[in-house]
Amino acid sequence: QVQLVESGGGSVQAGGSLRLSCAASGLIYSGYCMGWFRQDPGKEREGVAKIDRNGNPWYADSVKGRVTISKDSANNTLYLQMNSLKPEDTAMYYCAANYPWCTWLRYNHWGQGTQVTVSS
Repeated sequence: QVQLVESGGGSVQAGGSLRLSCAASGLIYSGYCMGWFRQDPGKEREGVAKIDRNGNPWYADSVKGRVTISKDSANNTLYLQMNSLKPEDTAMYYCAANYPWCTWLRYNHWGQGTQVTVSS
């Protein structure tokens, strides 16, 4: 059974930083595409960043240059380092995993989310 557990969310002021973590279990982690998504109430879910099985990252234009996605295959953990946070980054952030495709659209497994709140 695949399980994804996010942590690291919180409340910060604009300009601050947060590092989100996603602990994965029940899957062959290194073969999966892993992604971070976010959703604010009343808005559509948005892809933030993804990283394929080879470690190639992709970022949404809205966060490019401010966030870094990385994965620790030895510990089955995915990270999202977020810097220069803006109030518009406020959302619930979700970790997701998919095999074998690495798109923005289709993910088989999702975590429960961690809340990020950025105040101005």
